[in-house]
Amino acid sequence: MSEIIFTSSGGKDSMFALYTLQQSGMYHIDRLLTTITEGYDRISMHGVRRQLIHQQARSLRIPLDIVEIPKDSSNEEYEQRMGKTLLRYKERGIGSVAFGDLFLEDVRAYRIKNLSKVSMDAIFPLWGQATSLLSRAFINAGFKAIVTCVDSHVLDRSFVGCDYDGKFLDELPDRVDPCGENGEFHSFVYDGPNFSYPVRFEKGRILLKNNRFWYCDLIETGRVMKKEGVEEDG
Repeated sequence: MSEIIFTSSGGKDSMFALYTLQQSGMYHIDRLLTTITEGYDRISMHGVRRQLIHQQARSLRIPLDIVEIPKDSSNEEYEQRMGKTLLRYKERGIGSVAFGDLFLEDVRAYRIKNLSKVSMDAIFPLWGQATSLLSRAFINAGFKAIVTCVDSHVLDRSFVGCDYDGKFLDELPDRVDPCGENGEFHSFVYDGPNFSYPVRFEKGRILLKNNRFWYCDLIETGRVMKKEGVEEDG
C-alpha cells in the first residue's frame, strides 16, 4: 500500500477524492495538507476557519499539516513554501500527492509541474468524471456539506449557507457546474461515511467580500457528537 499525501481544501471534491482513494485500498493517507492565509486564518476561497479544518481532520483520523501563505502571495512565494514542505515528505520516502481536481487542465498541469521539481507524482482520483454524476454520487454516499462561498457574478446570495444537497443542485442555473469546478461556489464537508463524528458548527454572518464573493461564516461549537451518540469535548 503506497504512502501518499492528500491536499485538502475541506470541500466536497477534496473529501470525495479522499474517500475514493481510501475505498480503493491502494493507498494509505499519511496526512492531509492544507494552506491557510496568514492573518486571515482561513482557507482562502472557502473562507473556512482553521479550527473547523482541524476538527474535520480529527474526525477523519488523519494528521493535518498546514502551510501558511501570505495574503496576496505571488506564485513564487507560494511555490517556495509548498516546495519546502513537499521536500520533507520526499525525504521520508513519500513519492505522491493526491488532489481533488476534476477537469481544469491548466490546474492539473501546474500541480504536475510543481511536483516534478521535487521528483514527486500527482494523483487525481476523480479526474474526468462527469460532474453531473459526481455531484449526485457525493450526496448519495452520505456526505454532508454546506456552501460557504458563492461568486455573485454567477449565483445569487441566497445560495450561500445552503446545504449541498439535491435541492441545491436542482436550483442551480444551467450555466453553473454542479461541482462548482469553475469557482462558482465552495463548500465545507462536515460529515460523511469516513468521518468518525459530524463536525459541529453554527452559521454566522453572511458577508460580501471584494464586492463579489458572498461568504457564510461558520463558527465552531464547543462539543462534538460521536456517531454512536456519545458527546465528547471538541
